Amino acid sequence: MTSPILSWSIVLQLAIVGFALLLGLLALISIFSKSAPLQVNQADDTPPGSLGWPLVGKTLEYLKPHKSNSTGQFLQEHCSRYGRVFKSHLFGNPTIVSCDLELNTFILQNEGKLFASSYPKSVQSILGKLSMLLVSGEQHRKIRSTAVSHIGTSKSRPDFLRYIDKLSSSLMESWKERKRVPFFKEAKEARTRISSTLRVIINERKTRKEGYSRGDFLDEFLQKGHLDDEEEVSIVLDLLLAGYETTSGLIALVVYFLAQAPKALQQLKDEHRKLRGNKADGELLDFEDYKQMEFTMTVINEALRCGNLVKFVHRRALKDVKFREYVIPAGWKVLPVISAPHLDPVLHQHPSVFNPWRWEDEATSKKFAPFGGGLRLCPGSDLAKLETAFFLHHFVLTYSWKIKEDECPVSHPYLEFKRGLLLEIEPL
Repeated sequence: MTSPILSWSIVLQLAIVGFALLLGLLALISIFSKSAPLQVNQADDTPPGSLGWPLVGKTLEYLKPHKSNSTGQFLQEHCSRYGRVFKSHLFGNPTIVSCDLELNTFILQNEGKLFASSYPKSVQSILGKLSMLLVSGEQHRKIRSTAVSHIGTSKSRPDFLRYIDKLSSSLMESWKERKRVPFFKEAKEARTRISSTLRVIINERKTRKEGYSRGDFLDEFLQKGHLDDEEEVSIVLDLLLAGYETTSGLIALVVYFLAQAPKALQQLKDEHRKLRGNKADGELLDFEDYKQMEFTMTVINEALRCGNLVKFVHRRALKDVKFREYVIPAGWKVLPVISAPHLDPVLHQHPSVFNPWRWEDEATSKKFAPFGGGLRLCPGSDLAKLETAFFLHHFVLTYSWKIKEDECPVSHPYLEFKRGLLLEIEPL
């Protein structure tokens, strides 16, 4: 009879051998994927490129973390070898990758006609099947129009602006006894937890006898009455999660780049000192003040260009699409890398340099699409800029700061930052 200890020893040895074989197999796949590309029965008019092996493809290479103000090794190598438009095998699908401004614009402007949103199931499970990012057609139009309407009216409402201003100033006050501030933390809550909480709140408000009396954005949606329960939950989640990620990420980018650009920081301070000088003590900012923050807008735009909050979006070709000399086959995934033109030296001189004054040339804005485009242009883009501008007004007039170089947040493998930003601050 074999002893239990001996049996477990044999099992452990087999497990180790099996694991070693698995690692070896993965290594072989990695080696052969570079030399033995997947052959597909497509005409030569698809873009050049290599598809790698089935299933494995090149997704891990594509998602390798890299500096946010660079396109990363994968895109650099492939664009150098094949050009700005190439084919690959990513996220389990044959894929056309575009780092070309003209093709990116063409893809985004032809949403619903030639291309459709096509995110991986992992993204769908996080955002929910009715997320504005994922739905299409009439359902997308209905949900998006509700969000756009709310955001459009909110951004200039005096009560909303007062709230943003007070929130920013109270944040400055809360930091006065601190030497270090952790900036931009990744959202921790799971979607299901927030979703269940929102459902309870919505049901409570619907059954209230006194009607809709809170006056917040949730009440506005409920009063409209044209969304079902799941759509109401989804749109509120989109606004909460996307708003948090976009605005906090943008603020972190601006603070990061300003710490390395003393001339830009000084001009930004001068602009906000002038604004503050024209207001009474304790007087809050208003929309007219926001419209005077001209250099602030160039700083924000340049941080978006250099930092690239969103690297790319997922699309799928609905039919064979002819673009220039290439054909994008029906059913293939299409990845417009919207950050790539921002870092293209042909389009932007010294693209890795943070230079807000480049925005004095009006042509710069035509080579810039940080929030996507077409039917899926981010509805909260202007709101994120406004909130960032109000925050900067208080921050640059209250503190000086420097960044711990070993904790910079500017590398990310997908759509968001993965590390916080640690600031050392001193009151002015």
